[in-house]
Amino acid sequence: MTADDSFGRLDDDDYPAYTMGRAAEMLGTTQGFLRAIGEARLITPLRSEGGHRRYSRYQLRIAARARELVDQGTPVEAACRIIILEDQLEEAKRLNAEYRRASESRQPPAAV
Repeated sequence: MTADDSFGRLDDDDYPAYTMGRAAEMLGTTQGFLRAIGEARLITPLRSEGGHRRYSRYQLRIAARARELVDQGTPVEAACRIIILEDQLEEAKRLNAEYRRASESRQPPAAV
């Protein structure tokens, strides 16, 4: 990989560019919090060749949402479950809209 390839990946929301320490610092939380949401399977950080956790910007946004809930008094495990369910609901809504559009495009227009 060249330097140009590396810089191009920094715009990729899924590129694991942040170490655990940097991610915790950016979120204003502890590394233990990041481990806890990983254990709850909210996010799964990629591992460097040396085995260190690496986080993407997308994962940091999810972690920030979990931190908001925890800061409001929600237990970590419950916060993770809430976020997972919110994501599943959004995906179901998106699929419903797609199916509805496909169904409507197959039906002939109503007579006026």
